[in-house]
Amino acid sequence: MLSEKQLSQFKKQLEEMKEKTEKELAGYVQNQDQSSSDYEGELSSVSDHPGDLGTVQHEREKDQTFYEQSKEKLMEINDALKRIDEGTYGKSEKSGKPIPMERLKAMPTARFTVEEAEEERG
Repeated sequence: MLSEKQLSQFKKQLEEMKEKTEKELAGYVQNQDQSSSDYEGELSSVSDHPGDLGTVQHEREKDQTFYEQSKEKLMEINDALKRIDEGTYGKSEKSGKPIPMERLKAMPTARFTVEEAEEERG
């Protein structure tokens, strides 16, 4: 069972992670808006070089992937903060067993023990 001090430390760490992730998401949105307006500024839909369009598309897809990963990370952080508020943080959602402190330190958003997480992945 986690002490109040440990819970407070994890909550602080999760809140810092949340703030950082929200900034990342805002950066992706701003970058997407910027790259869209850059492309719209072209006089024609034909780039100076055929590879330019592919590069732009690749960068957009890469940014979209990072954006989706950050959204998922933010959901996991919010879920962990909710578990702290509900008093279930540090317990496996599957078995109710305590999640080892080492796992929580390495992955504060952990919902399962290592063994259960491996079972989930198959």
